[in-house]
Amino acid sequence: MPPRSPLPLRHGLDAAWVCTPERTRPGRPARTWPSMGAWLDERLGERVPVAGFLAAGRFVYESGVPVSGSDPYRPTTFVWFHRDLADEPVVPGPIHLIYRDDRIVVIDKPPFLSSIPRGRHVVQSVVVRLRAQLELPELSPLHRLDRVTSGLLVLATERRWRGAYQTLFQRSEVTKVYRALAPLRPELELPVTVRNHLRAVPGSWQGEVVPGLPANAESLIELTGEVGDAGLYRLSPRTGRTHQLRLHMLGLGIPIQDDPLYPLVQNVSVHDFTRPLQLLASDLAFTDPIDGGARWFESVRKLPVRAAPGPEE
Repeated sequence: MPPRSPLPLRHGLDAAWVCTPERTRPGRPARTWPSMGAWLDERLGERVPVAGFLAAGRFVYESGVPVSGSDPYRPTTFVWFHRDLADEPVVPGPIHLIYRDDRIVVIDKPPFLSSIPRGRHVVQSVVVRLRAQLELPELSPLHRLDRVTSGLLVLATERRWRGAYQTLFQRSEVTKVYRALAPLRPELELPVTVRNHLRAVPGSWQGEVVPGLPANAESLIELTGEVGDAGLYRLSPRTGRTHQLRLHMLGLGIPIQDDPLYPLVQNVSVHDFTRPLQLLASDLAFTDPIDGGARWFESVRKLPVRAAPGPEE
């Protein structure tokens, strides 16, 4: 593990780091470089404009002193820097702050906003936005919520609180309720508990049901009303597999409205914010592992989830 970064957060993100290798390694020929600049160019040159970063003092040592390209090569030395970020369209819709104390933050996420910085969604993520907004540099989510799903997300304010709260989610000691809009099937007998084995498919956006294997996913599905021509469903997952509710609803013949992946993967741009998935993480309850208090939170959003106006509208 590296020492603490000498650079502050930038756009809510920690600095990246690299470490020079030892001059000699067991079983390998000795190797060195003429300068730190030469090593950085070999290590990062395909991904980072090394010469420009060196000239601007954007590579720094543990002391915070900028790396000079002509510095003699130093083995086992950490170097920190911030990468340039690609431009990202702003995801419309507010992040509603539901609850905050010294240990946790509970927010109500709009659709299309990633929970964590990942791939093409870095600045446009809950973590990056809120680290800056709330001045909480260690803020991190305690559970998963798909980018296209709206609703409640719980985050730890500091690393020291993560373990206790994350254990609740890992042990399924958190009661979660979702709401969804999906087709009506009068012949479908509800409520029904769906149990099966789900797995992710490498290289595919979709997960799949695997017949014959022990169940690793369980959801209670209930019909609670109607909204227009659609049914309003209450979904209570007892486990937390990837795309669990979307796959279970599909298996019942009632795929969730405006799902870009099920039953078929839609050719929709990740920057198209016009048709939100009609799935809302609406309720969440647990016993606080630190003080023993009962916690219950409810989304301020209602179905149908509406597309939020963009910044130019």
